[in-house]
Amino acid sequence: MLTMPRFYSPADAGALRVERVGEVAAAARELKKSGRVRPASDDRERIAVFGIDVQVGFCHPEGSLFVPGAVEDTRRVLELLHGQLDRITTMVFSLDTHHVHQIFHPSFWRDANGEPPAPFTPVTSADVKSGKWTPVRDAAACLEYVERLEKTGKYVLTIWPYHALLGGVSHALVPAVMELAMLHALARDRDTVFETKGTHALTENYSVLSPEVTELGGKRVGEFNDALFDTLMKHDRVYVFGQAKSHCVLSTLFDMRDRIERTDRALAKKVFILEDAMSPVPAPPIDPLPPTLDFPRIAERGLDELRVFGMNVVTTKDAAARMG
Repeated sequence: MLTMPRFYSPADAGALRVERVGEVAAAARELKKSGRVRPASDDRERIAVFGIDVQVGFCHPEGSLFVPGAVEDTRRVLELLHGQLDRITTMVFSLDTHHVHQIFHPSFWRDANGEPPAPFTPVTSADVKSGKWTPVRDAAACLEYVERLEKTGKYVLTIWPYHALLGGVSHALVPAVMELAMLHALARDRDTVFETKGTHALTENYSVLSPEVTELGGKRVGEFNDALFDTLMKHDRVYVFGQAKSHCVLSTLFDMRDRIERTDRALAKKVFILEDAMSPVPAPPIDPLPPTLDFPRIAERGLDELRVFGMNVVTTKDAAARMG
């Protein structure tokens, strides 16, 4: 197990700043000169870490969609990955990537008075048909979208605060995580894999691997990301973490499960879910609370399903012991 780099402090997990590229590059040179790390291409056991949406908007307390618990999740995973940097072959990070005008943002809908919905408002097909909420564009596609989404049984359309806007600070990786990725890339001669998702205006994209709806009006609005799935499954182990446990992480894991089930069930044992490095979106203050909005319960039930399927649900301490 490697010692933590001199530039790192546990407080970094919640710090918002420009990444310290000079210090990180110097630390990478020291690691290479010491002989404590070798190029990732030399690895006999190939380990991938897959960080889902570890971005400022979700992981910093000032983010518009801050997930309570995310700072502590980030700290735990930083300590794990810094300590095991010499064992990690590939680092993969997704970036939720949005524009102002998308179907899940307030700008896309109006009520009878011309006002937008408040964040966390659910929009059902019944709401659209009754005129409670009217889309400002693409009316037919929007109705089809909410109907298709409801038929999946996973979610209803939720209006989220503006978040992960391309070009904004909230879109960036947490600075300490970016420093980790840079350190790994330089020390192990392996570029970080960055995967953007969520730019199409007419569909949500919780999963990194595919949008919630792939077709509207007979036209494709997204598809399964075969290249990313193949990249991950070429490794012997894949450690998954990030935000939020109830949404983007869970949806991605379900997509992985479904593809594994159709191809090779043995691949499930490669997946290690770091349960203490992810947190659910809190349930909205609605009484009675619909089951589709009980996000913590959805998250726990989902992890139970994945465990039964054959994926490994572990803690960061479990992972450190196995890697070390």
